[in-house]
Amino acid sequence: MSERIEEKFAELRRRNQAAQSGGGAERTGRQHKEGKLSARERVELLLDEGTFEELDRLITHRATDFDMASQRVPGDGVVGGYGRVDGRLVFVFAQDFTVFGGSMSEANAAKICKIMDRAVQVGAPIIGLNDSGGARIQEGVVSLAGYADVFLRNTLASGVVPQISAIMGPCAGGAVYSPAITDFIVMVEGTSYMFVTGPDVIRTVTHEEVTKEELGGPMTHNATSGVAHFIARDDSDCLALIREMLSFLPSNCMDDPPVRACADPADREDHSLDTLIPPESDQPYDMRDVIHRVVDDGYFFEVHEHFAQNIIVGFARLGGKSVGIVANQPAVLAGTLDINASLKGARFVRFCDCFNIPLVTFEDVPGFLPGTQQEYGGIIKHGAKLLFAFAEATVPKVTVITRKAYGGAYCVMASKHIRTDVNFAYPTAEIAVMGPEGAVNILYRRELAKTKDGDKVRASKVEEFKHLFANPYIAAERGYVDEVIEPRHTRRKLITALRMLENKRDTMPPKKHGNIPL
Repeated sequence: MSERIEEKFAELRRRNQAAQSGGGAERTGRQHKEGKLSARERVELLLDEGTFEELDRLITHRATDFDMASQRVPGDGVVGGYGRVDGRLVFVFAQDFTVFGGSMSEANAAKICKIMDRAVQVGAPIIGLNDSGGARIQEGVVSLAGYADVFLRNTLASGVVPQISAIMGPCAGGAVYSPAITDFIVMVEGTSYMFVTGPDVIRTVTHEEVTKEELGGPMTHNATSGVAHFIARDDSDCLALIREMLSFLPSNCMDDPPVRACADPADREDHSLDTLIPPESDQPYDMRDVIHRVVDDGYFFEVHEHFAQNIIVGFARLGGKSVGIVANQPAVLAGTLDINASLKGARFVRFCDCFNIPLVTFEDVPGFLPGTQQEYGGIIKHGAKLLFAFAEATVPKVTVITRKAYGGAYCVMASKHIRTDVNFAYPTAEIAVMGPEGAVNILYRRELAKTKDGDKVRASKVEEFKHLFANPYIAAERGYVDEVIEPRHTRRKLITALRMLENKRDTMPPKKHGNIPL
């Protein structure tokens, strides 16, 4: 090998080594002290060992002012490329906080956009590991343009490939809108936060005193705002959670979800389900107990666990195949639908419909939450989002009514009337315009007011109403319920129905897109 060629190889090795070291050992050590992994460590931990293929490793920024010209670091604050998770192709980019605080530049925005474009082109999930101080001030408007370029890619990729964002450090200002467009957001305890305007700005403008944690910490966005879907203990837990989530998802909108071998018998019966629903309709129970007894191996991967807890959403498997589960939660607010529950449910239903994941609904809903706060907040509009999402979905849809299904909420929760394919009901189901007590008070108000023995007459009328109206057999006679089943048979009935629906094809009227009531 000639001396000249050897020099070129030496220069390549030097540049590669500089890229590998990011902002240097000192700054990487600072990351570790804060409980954070480096960008490269995160990528390597996320992907199957030895599968990462890096793109644009030697890219550098293009700024020439503020002495930036002398501070060129190969990679420019983003590590990105592609690799495998459980053998399946994924694309990933990780912001490197050790290089200019992970700030967005023209060069690293172009790098991220290239990764996203290629992911859409080949049909593979996009995973963004966010840890950035924001736009790079020295580059001015081109850094803002870089953000907008990324936002456009997020929007175009939406519904084409799954997009998952991990917030593993700061994410503030315009940077928050890229994760907000993606399908799922994971935040890390103690190290991550998200907000549009920080505590200092809020203090100046509104005179409110608030900490970063209170304003945009993981629990704030998981429980209060609903912006984030998961909380992880640390970086390792966050990356493991993403790997687990991907096991339920297809690679793109044209694929079917992955199938796992299942040793849990499809015809397994659980007799405890027969007595799980309380005999009195106003007694609470945990709908998760029903879900765990029905799904494969009792494993339920819950999404948005801390937000709008009166509805439950998440992934599970039935017969080895992924399903999305939506369920009312009688243990919280009696399972009523409110604004937050409607938003949470609608978002999840639309995701599953995008990616060919069948929907299984467990229904026990007394109605929409009453009150001026809900009405002023737009429960009509927000409740319609859940209705729209279920009605629009063309994936296989199966509903099980375990107990109450009253009023408009009965219609909304994947009823037969909005194109749900198979609807089951337990013998304990009560399907009516409203609850028996409320109905009797309206229908027999004058009669009850005249009689001296009002309580006795009311109890008699309530029982009569239950017998005539609030039972599943009236709906079954009309075909609104396909079958009234014993709870112990739920698993077998669901798997059998989903197998029947495997080749389902449904269409929507020709249009550009619907106008969901946002």
